Amino acid sequence: MYSRIIKAPRNKSFFLFGPRGTGKTTWVKEAYPGALYLDLLEAGLYNDLLAYPQRLENLIPPGFEGWIIIDEVQKIPELLDEVHRLIEKHKYKFILTGSSARKIKQKGPKVNLLAGRALSLSMDPLTVSELGPDFNLNHSLRYGHLPSACTEADPEAYLESYVKTYLKEEVLQEGLTRSLGPFSRFLEAASFSQGSPLNISSVARECSVQRKAAENYFTILEDLLIGYRVPVFTRRAERRLTHHPKFYFFDVGVYRTIRPMGPLDQPHEAEGIAFETLLFQELNAVNSALSLGYSLFYWRTSNQAEVDFVLYGTRGFFAFEVKRTGKVTDRMLSGLKSFLKEYPQAKGYFVYGGTRRFYQDSVEIIPMDEILRALPGILTS
Repeated sequence: MYSRIIKAPRNKSFFLFGPRGTGKTTWVKEAYPGALYLDLLEAGLYNDLLAYPQRLENLIPPGFEGWIIIDEVQKIPELLDEVHRLIEKHKYKFILTGSSARKIKQKGPKVNLLAGRALSLSMDPLTVSELGPDFNLNHSLRYGHLPSACTEADPEAYLESYVKTYLKEEVLQEGLTRSLGPFSRFLEAASFSQGSPLNISSVARECSVQRKAAENYFTILEDLLIGYRVPVFTRRAERRLTHHPKFYFFDVGVYRTIRPMGPLDQPHEAEGIAFETLLFQELNAVNSALSLGYSLFYWRTSNQAEVDFVLYGTRGFFAFEVKRTGKVTDRMLSGLKSFLKEYPQAKGYFVYGGTRRFYQDSVEIIPMDEILRALPGILTS
C-alpha cells in the first residue's frame, strides 16, 4: 500500500469523495483501525438501511467512541439525516465515503445542514510523491496513477476493465442514462475534447445526440468525479478572453483507454494531451490532498494566446504552460510571457520534455519529471 499525503482528520466527521479505484476504502481502513465499517455495496445492509435509515443507530454498539465508516454513502442519501441526528445526539464521528456526488447534491439543504458538522475531503489518483521510487514518467503517461494501474502486472487490461465496468455499466445501473450506446459514443467523442475548450454542440454532433443530452452526459462525468471543466481565469482581465471551459478526464490512463486510436490518428496528438493531463491531475491531487485551497483555471485570449493552467489562491499565484517537446522556442513561451506581462505577480513555469532546468526572462523552464516531484514544495512555499 502506498502512503497517502492526505491529512487524516482526528476529531471531526468528514466526507471523503473520489472516483472508484482511487483507494478510499483502503485508506480509511488503514488510517482508522478499529472503526465500525458499514459497506452499502453489501446487498443485505443496503436493503435494510434503504427501507429504514433509522436502523443505522441499531448497528452502533452502545457507548461506542470510535469512528463509523459508511462506504458509498451516495447510494442512500437519506442516511445523511440520520447521520446528522446521531452526531447531535451521541457526538459520533462518521467517515462518509462516496464515488458520486450526484444523488447527494440532489439532497440540497440536507448536505448544507451537515456541512458545518463534517469536513469534505477528496481522494484522487496517486501523486508522484506518493509513488516515490516507483514513479516512472513513461509508465505514468501511458497508464496514469490509479493505484491498481501502478501495481498490477497488466495495467492495460485493468484500465479496459475499469472503463467497461465503471464508466459504462455502472452509469447504466445507477439509472443515470437510459441507453448505454449513446453514452459510449459520447465518452469517445469527449476524449477528443481532452485539454481543449469545450464545444458541447460539436461533441453532440459527433456522437449523434441532442445538445441537451451531451450537456447532461458531461454533468454525469462531473458528478461521478471522473471529469472536470476548468474555467477561464478572468480576474482583472485587460484583454478579451474566451469563455468556454476546458475539459479533462481525471486520470491520464483512463483518458488514453477511452481515446480511440487507429490508422488515421496521429500518436503524437494523444501523447501531447497525455503530457498535459498528467500535470493537470497532479496539480489537482496535490492541491486537494494538502488542502491548499487553490482554484484551478486556464487562460486564453481571443487571439489564441494561452496558458494551460493557472493556480490562484491565498498561498500564491502560478501559471504553467506544458509542451512535450524536448526543445524550447521563443514562440512556445509567448503565451506564458503575455500572461506574466499582464499579471507580474504570478510565477511562471514552462514544463517540457527535456532534461535541463533553466530560465528565460521571468520564466522558469523545467523538465516534466522534475516539476512533478517538486510540486508539493512549490505550491506550499
